Amino acid sequence: MTAHGYFSTYGLVGLVLLVGAGFVAAAFSANRLLRPDAPSVEKLMTYECGVDPVGEGWAQTHIRYYIYAYLYVIFAVDAIYLFPWATVFADPGFGATTLVEMFVFVGFLAVGLLYAWRKGVLTWT
Repeated sequence: MTAHGYFSTYGLVGLVLLVGAGFVAAAFSANRLLRPDAPSVEKLMTYECGVDPVGEGWAQTHIRYYIYAYLYVIFAVDAIYLFPWATVFADPGFGATTLVEMFVFVGFLAVGLLYAWRKGVLTWT
């Protein structure tokens, strides 16, 4: 392979990036030129789910909401790993091995859930 052939592939990648950037710039320019523009006081006001904003923009949220969200994400992602396991479990020769591996995996999840329960994270008070 010659140096000229090697560097020509970079030129092709650069050309594709340049065309892509030009397409994005053209799309944003067309959007700015073609959109209707009629600002008013109501349109410039902060929107909060159809309710007029009241008070300051600063509000504290209790940490338990974040903990519930993290726990949900952890267990939802872990539940996704059960689907590939279920497909491999049916294949011949994988039954006992995959069953033991999945019990270890679910055991780790159970220990994490037990820890969260013992720490009182799952109580909603």
